[in-house]
Amino acid sequence: MSREHMEYLKKLKRGRRLTAAVRILLLALLLGLWEASGRLGLADPFIVSSPSRVVSTALRLYESHDLFPHILTTFYETVVGFVSGTAIGVAAAVLLWFSPFLRRVLDPYLVVLNALPKIALGPILIVWVGAGPGAIIVMALLVSTVVTVMSVLSGFTEQGREREELMRTLGASRLQTFMKAVLPASVPTIMSALKISVGMSWVGVIVGEYLVSKRGLGYLIVYGGQVFKLDLVMASIVILCVLAAIMYYAVAAFEKRIDKRFGRE
Repeated sequence: MSREHMEYLKKLKRGRRLTAAVRILLLALLLGLWEASGRLGLADPFIVSSPSRVVSTALRLYESHDLFPHILTTFYETVVGFVSGTAIGVAAAVLLWFSPFLRRVLDPYLVVLNALPKIALGPILIVWVGAGPGAIIVMALLVSTVVTVMSVLSGFTEQGREREELMRTLGASRLQTFMKAVLPASVPTIMSALKISVGMSWVGVIVGEYLVSKRGLGYLIVYGGQVFKLDLVMASIVILCVLAAIMYYAVAAFEKRIDKRFGRE
């Protein structure tokens, strides 16, 4: 390894450390301002809560053995909805790429489904699936599937267009073109779709829990709002943010492994 390359790697490492430090300082500053606004009377702690009140509420939930059942319920529903929606979405995108005629037929329907507010389907899903976790998982699946189909299909048709034409001139079959040219070129798009799908899955689950659940973070948010326990609402939102961040960074770590596999790092 040359000296210039080593210096370049050190510069990258210093940049990553600086970015991480600034992120931590920014979070600490925001939490400090949030706490100070309540203690100094700049904002009503009953309305905006505070980090100390959020921690106290989370500890009370833990001591009453209610914290982890709610967390696990929401996390399970989100993971199942995310994995199922991603798998179905990618498979549907592959099918539509192999069948241009089917893609042209279904394109307007995908656009309508993507624009449709999924919460409007909530009452119907409850009747079809039942008032339980199944309806919530289906809601998350619907929200993430359509986004995944459209994002991945767009990557297939745009990212691999030039390579696809080259493979055709070389006499490659449709399957060979997809496996050797289109799919590798679309990996970044697929990873981006996964990141979007993570957030959409959380949205679908929370919306579902608003409608039908008797357990979960969405249920705690609704219940806390109904009885004016806003500390409970804020604690649930903070826990939700932490879980969403963990799941997002898990997908980001998977993306790095895929990038190494395809030689992009």
